[in-house]
Amino acid sequence: MGEFLKELDLTEGRSTGVPKILRVMRRNGSPAPIFETDDDHSYFLVRLPIHEGFAEAVTGEVTGEVQRLMSVMQGEMKRTDIQAALGLKHEDHFREAYLRPALDDGYVETTIPDKPRSRLQKYRLTGQGKRWLARSNGKDRP
Repeated sequence: MGEFLKELDLTEGRSTGVPKILRVMRRNGSPAPIFETDDDHSYFLVRLPIHEGFAEAVTGEVTGEVQRLMSVMQGEMKRTDIQAALGLKHEDHFREAYLRPALDDGYVETTIPDKPRSRLQKYRLTGQGKRWLARSNGKDRP
C-alpha cells in the first residue's frame, strides 16, 4: 500500500509522516490523535481531534434563531427589548429557542452572571458572537 501511495505522489515513503504529525500536534497543544484498527488489520483510521482553540472556526454553525437574535443585538439589552426587536411575544419560546442556545454556545453573555434572574439583567454579544456576526455580514461590527 505504501509503495502504491508513493507512486501516486501521495506520500514521501520515508516513514516520517506519523512521527511528524505527533510532534507538531504536541507542540501546538492539540489533543493526541486516536488510532483505530481491527484485529485483522483490514483498516487503519487516525482521528485528529480539533484543537479547542480552533473549534469555533471549524464548527461555527449557528441556528437561525441564534442568528436572528445576534442580528438585533445593540450593545447591552434587556430580555424584553431583544424579544420586542425580534417580534416575539412568548417568553418561554424566546428563552428556549433563542436565548438559551445563544448563551450555551457562547455567542451572548449576561451582564450580571452571578444573578441570572436579576430584574437588572441585560445581555450582550461576546467576542465570539461579534466575530461570527462580522464574518456572516462580511464586515466588522463595533
